[in-house]
Amino acid sequence: MASSFSRLLTSKRKIGFLSLVGGSVTAGFLLHREHVSAGVPVRRRYPASAEYPDLRKHNNCMASHLTPAIYAKLVDKATPNGYTLDEAIQTGVDNPGHPFIKTVGMVAGDEESYEVFADLLDPVIRERHNGYDPRSMTHPTDLDASKIQSGQFDERYVLSSRVRTGRSIRGLSLPPACTRAERREVERVVVDALAGLKGDLTGTYYSLTQMTDKEQQQLIDDHFLFDKPVSPLLTCAGMARDWPDARGIWHNNDKTFLIWINEEDHTRVISMEKGGNMKRVFERFCKGLKEVERLIQERGWEFMWNERLGYILTCPSNLGTGLRAGVHVKLPLLSKDPRLGKILANLRLQKRGTGGVDTAAVGGTFDISNLDRLGLSEVQLVQTVVDGVNYLVECEKRLEKGQDIKVPPPLKQFK
Repeated sequence: MASSFSRLLTSKRKIGFLSLVGGSVTAGFLLHREHVSAGVPVRRRYPASAEYPDLRKHNNCMASHLTPAIYAKLVDKATPNGYTLDEAIQTGVDNPGHPFIKTVGMVAGDEESYEVFADLLDPVIRERHNGYDPRSMTHPTDLDASKIQSGQFDERYVLSSRVRTGRSIRGLSLPPACTRAERREVERVVVDALAGLKGDLTGTYYSLTQMTDKEQQQLIDDHFLFDKPVSPLLTCAGMARDWPDARGIWHNNDKTFLIWINEEDHTRVISMEKGGNMKRVFERFCKGLKEVERLIQERGWEFMWNERLGYILTCPSNLGTGLRAGVHVKLPLLSKDPRLGKILANLRLQKRGTGGVDTAAVGGTFDISNLDRLGLSEVQLVQTVVDGVNYLVECEKRLEKGQDIKVPPPLKQFK
């Protein structure tokens, strides 16, 4: 497998490379860092059998699929950036399980991780993404928001709408493995591109290391500020290193389009607004994403993507679209109905409290979003949320009238 330097020369970023040589941090990094070729043995004192982790009490996807044979096959391999299997699985070794969901249990340190460690990652991906086979299937991408039907929710029930995803810069290691220089280069590349946004996408970048107390308080009041990761799932994966160096938040002047830089991924892109106009939120999301990608490409860079896995992100759970389309919706009666769980499962939806995955619903208000990421396009997933939330609202209305509700038939996963 080619090194990062040779990949840089052969990618679409030839023009960007020429501009970087003059003094960019990344140019120096790529020219001077020693890279490990994939498949070349990593020096170790003890055999793989002595290093195999104790997973007897673990309940995550990695632990379900890692065998002594697979470990022995992969443990001495490394990506061109030197990322190893032990580093990839450390978060799953340190965190046996989660009280509400079966976690993935491993992360990628770079784009090549998904190839070098495919013997483990492929079955993890198949389990996490409901049978999607990354060796035989291709992932569709569709950012045409005009295709969304019935995208206006009843705002007596839907309080807010949001669509988010992540994007990674090709040629730079992902947050679990990046050096300080790489992380700073991500920030430089993205902030430079965002400065080119115009019209209703025009905005401002706030560095976590340089913002004023007033700016910090405003971001807190707007619920935009992200904190240093404290979840052991993230810290054990190395995502909190050097905090808050090269982290920051950009948002447009209308505060409806946000980009987090160097949190769990290189970038986290968010479109949101109060109320139930999901179609408008998705239109802004698609427009903003396309513009950011165009500006990054103009500067000689590109996003990590391939036809089998879609957009490449740190956690295998976010491969494909990386998209989570969600609403805060009031369902006080339906929330008490024992059939809600089955209804959500059949609609390929998931529920959380409005404070996140580990929070409870308050007053029957939930955060409802799509369950899938990979194998279906952005349009398909947003339409799934639109149709599903409209069905939930209709159920709530029927319960208000004392009428019965039905559990819908399961949606087909892949078409």
